Amino acid sequence: METKNKKTIETSNVTRKQLHGTVVSDKMMKTVTVLVNRFVKHPKYGKFMNISKKYKAHDEAGAYKEGDKVTIEECRPISKDKSFRVIQREKRL
Repeated sequence: METKNKKTIETSNVTRKQLHGTVVSDKMMKTVTVLVNRFVKHPKYGKFMNISKKYKAHDEAGAYKEGDKVTIEECRPISKDKSFRVIQREKRL
């Protein structure tokens, strides 16, 4: 029993990756597609570039619609290409 409790304690301290993006599709059931933009410097040439990538994220309630700014968090794989979940809608100023 002690090893079981020890494992749950270790996994609870894991830091998970959080990304901020915009919902671009909500057509799937319990899934939204989030576009995440990054502004990075090219390692060799030094030019700054906008890099964008789409992630599928789990949305249990179907509460998020196209255009919403959201924060997604890494989690265990839910399906073949879905390993993030939506944790909150970002506050607007």
